[in-house]
Amino acid sequence: MSNRFRTEIQEEEEEAEELIVEDKPKKREIPDNFFTQFFTKRFITSEKATSALPFVLFIAFLGMVYIGNMHLAEKTIRDIDDLTKEVKERSWDFKTTKADMAFKSTLIEVAKRADTLGVRQSVEPPKKITVKEDNDEN
Repeated sequence: MSNRFRTEIQEEEEEAEELIVEDKPKKREIPDNFFTQFFTKRFITSEKATSALPFVLFIAFLGMVYIGNMHLAEKTIRDIDDLTKEVKERSWDFKTTKADMAFKSTLIEVAKRADTLGVRQSVEPPKKITVKEDNDEN
């Protein structure tokens, strides 16, 4: 700062303030298209928008329920596919086990297993045992 009188400094500040003119922002021109006409021409007013809000919320709720239902249906379909695969695997296991049991229950296989225990097949035919009844009642 230089050595000047206070009045000179104040005069310069006042001149600078006079030069600064606040420009009000010019109103932007809105392009004339469908949407601007739709909202600026008072086709949709704030009263209409607030009165339609419950309906819009109801539609949004229905949309969320629809999306949730679709997710649940897809999950159920995936579960059904998994269970179908498991049933097929169990069916194959059952068929192989049944075939093994049929093979192991044949006469030759049973004889082989019983031979390890020391039991052998008899060569003689079975005999019929008859009991004679006494007619005396004593």
